[in-house]
Amino acid sequence: MDEQLAQKILAAVEEGFEEQIGFTEDLIRFPSLRGKEKPAQEFVHKALEARGYAVETFHIDEDKIRDHPGFSPVAVDYSDAVNVIATHEPRENRGRSLILNGHMDVVPEGPHDMWEVSAPYEPKREGDWLYGRGGGDMKAGIAANIFALDALRRIGLQPAAKVHVQSVVEEECTGNGALACLVEGYTADAAIIPEPEDEMLVRANTGVLWFEVNVSGHPVHVREAGTGANAIEASFRVIESLKRLTEAWNAEKANYPYFEDVDHPINFNVGKIEGGDWASTVAAWCKLSCRIAIYPGDDPKDRAAQIEAHLARELADDPFLGNRPPEVIWNGFFARGYVLEEGTDAEKALAEAHRAATASELKSFVTPGYLDARVFVIYAGMPCLVYGPITENIHGFDERVSLSSIKRVTGAIALFIADWCGVEPIDEEAANG
Repeated sequence: MDEQLAQKILAAVEEGFEEQIGFTEDLIRFPSLRGKEKPAQEFVHKALEARGYAVETFHIDEDKIRDHPGFSPVAVDYSDAVNVIATHEPRENRGRSLILNGHMDVVPEGPHDMWEVSAPYEPKREGDWLYGRGGGDMKAGIAANIFALDALRRIGLQPAAKVHVQSVVEEECTGNGALACLVEGYTADAAIIPEPEDEMLVRANTGVLWFEVNVSGHPVHVREAGTGANAIEASFRVIESLKRLTEAWNAEKANYPYFEDVDHPINFNVGKIEGGDWASTVAAWCKLSCRIAIYPGDDPKDRAAQIEAHLARELADDPFLGNRPPEVIWNGFFARGYVLEEGTDAEKALAEAHRAATASELKSFVTPGYLDARVFVIYAGMPCLVYGPITENIHGFDERVSLSSIKRVTGAIALFIADWCGVEPIDEEAANG
């Protein structure tokens, strides 16, 4: 790219940066938890519509995606689960098309009194940090996508190719939001997702399985506890069994490219536990809400079957669970991992844009967390570049994202768009709606 143009684009990002952070703060103020994303999505819809884009908001239709190989099973109501897609149409369509994707859903914030800097949904700037639930994961990324395009407009330019800006739901639990966009027909030559990845490119990431384990007990009065079976205590044995399975899967890492040097790629977590009815009654039931990773190339069905077989085998001799085995229910992520092949034109273009915006070389790494990129890479054959700002404490207390990093990432995205899509003089009529 012409150096003078690159500097103009970066200056335009700088010029609009205060507005961009204000927009990000507005997004943080929406408690867009699962099932409650719609008000935030309506806000984004209006913001994109005001910019003159053709904007579609659509509900996830479970019937449309249920039979897709990338579908994750759900047991929640999707009536308020909406995706927002804005489309830029060029005059001549001379460049390569692009999807700019981000997710609006955030994870629960935990006890508010354990947030020390600010309340979860009250954004606060302190030094180089912007605090608030979802600021890093990933509302700063949604804003970066939108304001990277704004930067081009500010200097009278627009992409010379079709661009879809996507704000999706369900990334934190199923991946069905991004999948629904694909099933609706939204594809491109490449995609960018500005997830909080410390200004690095994700080379590969694990798939994820979500499941519940229902453990039954035998309730009796506590005075006769020895004659009953406590489901909560029995669940501890289930957890220890799943931990042993996790270590067995980690021992397989040498068989998977890019994961052989990752310290602990397969992580298991019990994120929630419920059980029992009465303090003086031996617990009759216990439910574990679990998450485990799988390697790229693994079929979720195969790994799910391994979990069920492992529990059946290990608990067969358990004094109680051997006769009343726990029930496993698949209730969320049923997602493959992916590998981003090296050397694509998209990666080369991002490396150049990153170099211009940060004065450093682009690094790649492997992450053991879920990313919607698997939808684009596996099921659409698209290079998907997951690359976003420096953050701390995502999914934890006092989540925060670096302001200076947001600016660098936005600059890199804007430069990437200009290079990948090409640029043309702005269509004033379209820009004004």
